[in-house]
Amino acid sequence: MRGKTQKMPQRLQNLRIDDVAAEGKCLIRTEEGVIFVEGRLGGPVPAPGDLVDIRIVKQKKQYREAVVETIHAYGPSRAEPFCPHFGTCGGCKWQHIRYEEQLRFKGQQVVDHLTRIGKVHLPPVLPTFASQETTYYRNKLEFTCADGRWITDEEIKAGASVDKRAVGFHIPKRFDKILPIVHCYLQPDPSNAIRLAVADYAMEHGLSMYNLNTHVGFLRTVIIRTASTGQVMVIVQVAEDRPAELKGLLEMLKQRFPQITSLNYILNQKLNDSYQDQDVIPYSGKPYIEEQMDDGSGEPLTFRVGPKSFYQTNAGQAFELYNIARDWAGLTGSERVYDLYTGTGTIALFVARQARQVIGIEYVESAVADARVNAEINNIGNTEFLAGDMGKILTPELFRQYGAPDVVITDPPRAGMDEAVTRNLLAAAPQRIVYVSCNTATQARDLAILDELYEVKAVQPVDMFPHTHHVENVVKLEKKS
Repeated sequence: MRGKTQKMPQRLQNLRIDDVAAEGKCLIRTEEGVIFVEGRLGGPVPAPGDLVDIRIVKQKKQYREAVVETIHAYGPSRAEPFCPHFGTCGGCKWQHIRYEEQLRFKGQQVVDHLTRIGKVHLPPVLPTFASQETTYYRNKLEFTCADGRWITDEEIKAGASVDKRAVGFHIPKRFDKILPIVHCYLQPDPSNAIRLAVADYAMEHGLSMYNLNTHVGFLRTVIIRTASTGQVMVIVQVAEDRPAELKGLLEMLKQRFPQITSLNYILNQKLNDSYQDQDVIPYSGKPYIEEQMDDGSGEPLTFRVGPKSFYQTNAGQAFELYNIARDWAGLTGSERVYDLYTGTGTIALFVARQARQVIGIEYVESAVADARVNAEINNIGNTEFLAGDMGKILTPELFRQYGAPDVVITDPPRAGMDEAVTRNLLAAAPQRIVYVSCNTATQARDLAILDELYEVKAVQPVDMFPHTHHVENVVKLEKKS
């Protein structure tokens, strides 16, 4: 019996990459339609302007998907990647593109989403606000410790025996494979040294690491948080209760890194690494670190950041982002401001000294508790923080109890605002809304609803994550006259 004839993969040669597309992919326009292109793991990575050969891997009605097989000539947007892990690690995927081009692409992404999805009238979109630091800008990283090391083609060909334990990042599209990181350019010292020390100690002392398929093993993750104050937090997450082995590792970190001001651990025996529902046990130092931000009052704001606290991972750009939001809120000292999705109250406290009252609302109760503490330690008494589901708590009854908003600042998660929230904002009809977004596609969807009553007056993309396709965006809305 004859087997089915397999179609040979379609290959196309000498095509020019036209542009970038969603999720950091590249784009080629042909007479037959659009082709979305990306690199292969460990292979050549395309950039706009490159001349390439590609292989079609997926055929859809409206588009095709392909991977690059060969790059014949580089385009003018090219830069030399600075990280030895580029092309295999899933982070910093745009480091082969010149930074000014990254900013331009991000601004174009904002324009495309707001016009194509939101279909709202826009003023000229401001140039993307560049990050002062393009490396070592993150204050938090989570490294996976796993029995599932990624083995390179070279190692396979060499036939050498390789220890399958690794501390590093997940390989793209391979949840169970971890790339051991030699040096990461995302977080400042002592992040690299701490990660390498954990890896070396585990190898030397025979500590097992968690297998993401069998769910067996000791070490799971190492979370490192750094602050502008110089304080450092480390959280070691383990899956098995081995007090002696855990103590040995923690004591090594305590002795070798006196700059660690908060050392903690988590015993997590679930099948996933999420720890928001787990107890964090302090081992040495304080159970938090402190971050500071200048709000222009002459006395910098201090924020306590606990193991589970959310704080913007690019603190320098967070200041710029909040400054834009506060300026566009147009505060004179007489306004009642509602800060939606307030988190630990960073934006609320940043604007509080220029407002009559700020009411912050957040779903996560522990974040609201952090916000109240942050208000107290900064001697800010004109804030109120409420916990609850935004779609249920933001009602006319709430406005009657606390007063209607003059200004609303909203900074929702990637999913954007629920339609119930958007509709209740229309009913409350504040004079001004400042919408901060980490996902311009959902922001555009929400702006289309708000367009009933509001006009977009200004748009400012902000680059919080250099060398990635991600972009933050601030939109200023005012009631239509």
